[in-house]
Amino acid sequence: MDSPDQDWLAFQTNPSSPLYRLPPGAVDAHCHIFGPSARFPFAPERKYTPSDAGKCDLIKLRDHLGFDRNVIVQATCHGADNGAMIDALQTLGHRARGVATIRTEISDEELRHLDRAGVRGVRFNFVKRLVDPKPDSYYLKLAERISQLGWHIVVYFEALDLVERWDLFTSLPTIVVVDHMGRPDVTQTPDGEEFSRFRQLMKDHDQFWCKVTGPERLSHSGPPEYSDVVPFARSIVDEFPNRVLWGTDWPHPNLRDHMPDDGMLVDLIPQIARTEELRQLLLVTNPTRLYWPEECH
Repeated sequence: MDSPDQDWLAFQTNPSSPLYRLPPGAVDAHCHIFGPSARFPFAPERKYTPSDAGKCDLIKLRDHLGFDRNVIVQATCHGADNGAMIDALQTLGHRARGVATIRTEISDEELRHLDRAGVRGVRFNFVKRLVDPKPDSYYLKLAERISQLGWHIVVYFEALDLVERWDLFTSLPTIVVVDHMGRPDVTQTPDGEEFSRFRQLMKDHDQFWCKVTGPERLSHSGPPEYSDVVPFARSIVDEFPNRVLWGTDWPHPNLRDHMPDDGMLVDLIPQIARTEELRQLLLVTNPTRLYWPEECH
């Protein structure tokens, strides 16, 4: 069993009950599973060691907040060993889908196994403090293989990396979902050069979707309002209402200054999506279309 990093902040075990009542069928479209490390050891090449945050903790949070379903994104601390995530998918059944991390040596049979377990995408992480990014050819080779399964690609990057990765991202042959709005610098404005570039990406390439997530990760003004992040998320929801997702990002890995209250994060949703129609798209229609498309026929 691995001990967490000395400065690791564990998730809140008793978050507040949100005042905002989620609509039926709401999906937490971005969350993670850590361990438990005694059963699912963390990857030797990891750049952080978290405290355990297992499937039972996630189920408890799901029911407390009022979500019906979860999309579990493979955590970098587990590398390409998707065992903990798959175990959670098998427990949650039809109420969960997964986003895996894979390597080029994965077999076709392993890919089919992930698909049967409920995986519907892979994540490419370009954040250098978390992983060591590979050459573009590496990602293109993986993208070609998973496109045959009808999966999509999730990309996680820093805002300043978008210029460098633009050609790669726009050449990917699948739907591309951007984590945390591409991590904008929220001391600027949504109309500033940096975020305008990201919005232009979304505008010019309709295969791009965006998770309006991570206010606790991006904010300088801090909790509980995260008022400097709200205008960025709101602008994306208003402009691209059919291509946005929302999630808790539980258990909030690698935060250093505070641990958010997940109930209060849910209460931010009406500020980001200001009408009932926009909230239905954000929380139900869009994630269902992407992760449970068989229900949309």
